[in-house]
Amino acid sequence: MPGLSNVRDRPPVSIITGYLGSGKTTLLNRLLRDPGMARAAVIINEFGEVGLDHLLVATPNENTVLLANGCLCCTIRGDLVETLADLLSKRGAGGVPAFDRVLVETTGLADPVPVLRTIASDELIAPRVRLGAVIAMVDGVNGGGQLDECPESVKQAAVADCLLVSKTDLAGAAALGELRKRLSRINPGARVHEVVRGEIPPALLFGAVLDDPAANRERVERWLNEAAFARAGRAALHRRTPRGTSHTDRINACAVRREGAVSAAGLMAWLNLLAALKGANLLRVKALVNVEGRPVAVHAVQSVIHEPVELESWPSADRGTRIVFITRDMARAELEATLPALELPAGRPDRGSAIDPEAYARFARVAAGFRTG
Repeated sequence: MPGLSNVRDRPPVSIITGYLGSGKTTLLNRLLRDPGMARAAVIINEFGEVGLDHLLVATPNENTVLLANGCLCCTIRGDLVETLADLLSKRGAGGVPAFDRVLVETTGLADPVPVLRTIASDELIAPRVRLGAVIAMVDGVNGGGQLDECPESVKQAAVADCLLVSKTDLAGAAALGELRKRLSRINPGARVHEVVRGEIPPALLFGAVLDDPAANRERVERWLNEAAFARAGRAALHRRTPRGTSHTDRINACAVRREGAVSAAGLMAWLNLLAALKGANLLRVKALVNVEGRPVAVHAVQSVIHEPVELESWPSADRGTRIVFITRDMARAELEATLPALELPAGRPDRGSAIDPEAYARFARVAAGFRTG
């Protein structure tokens, strides 16, 4: 299908984010020792933060080391683009051992979206990699207060594929239960794992994204998790107390459906409409879309649109388009008002015309209403 590429040949780049003190360094220490990280490359901020001396096998160059478990570890040199491009070039030339995936550490206060945007759009690296999972660490002891006080921590949780709640051995059961409820309201579809001293199998971190066209029904449904978003939407409608003005109260999660097939042109028009007009408030979109009868998985984080992945087969008899949203300060009605953009036809009736005037007028009406809404 035009515009839908095969992503299997490029290594996924996942990022690990989390507020200061949430346990990223402890997690990285564990991962860099785990045999499951063989053939992985990890980009960290500083070697000094993670004790590596007794793990070293070789030092291919000044900012890159090979560890005993087969994992390649390097520090950021210059910026992420320069570091990743250099690592990919050395991989292609045989200057470093081959790797199949990359994990990037962000700083504690970092908004993960600019990093995702760089990976998805930079001309040096975007054609050579694909976006992987977003992994967010949440402090099991202090996470509730951070969600109250720090919008960055709420955003990190909202855009994550996988949430790791750390220090669960130190947190009280009641406080931990309340934190998990809040995380579920912010991001109903994320996988949540409780982590003690950074111990978690790497496979649980990297299996959270849908990038395999041959994915089976269980994996597709787990990735979309439509039922969790539907429950969150119903709970928001029946919430007795009014929504406040805290950072978490501004977050809304819901699921919408649309019957019938859409065109590839309609899908791209809809995605671009969302990104251009409401990207800042559109924290996350995941969808299984019926594109001209074929199942296409779509994923976007704010204005960063992952490459759509055409699945080899439908995961079930359901051929409807299913979309789940996590937004900030946006009502469900605003999201549903964008769906007519999916109706842009695949072809145009007049070969002498650059566009279909009727389709353009319909699209313009949707865009105008969405902008003012």
